[in-house]
Amino acid sequence: MKDIVIAFDNLPWIVKLILALPFIDGIAYGIYRIAKGIDQNRPGILVAGIIWLVFGWALLWIIDLFTVIVNGKVTVFA
Repeated sequence: MKDIVIAFDNLPWIVKLILALPFIDGIAYGIYRIAKGIDQNRPGILVAGIIWLVFGWALLWIIDLFTVIVNGKVTVFA
């Protein structure tokens, strides 16, 4: 799981931005949050990742898009 988290963290900004677009975000950053939750043994992030897989494509992608534009990475619930 640590490899997935490192791979996502080392992506170029433009790729992170593309992954934050609708429909892609729910899968990509949902998996990222699940992997990070398992890797860091943080159940809150794990639950957030599962929620992101279910609802991320519909509305939560807006949060990720905003944080990637402002911070250069996903920061909310990650």
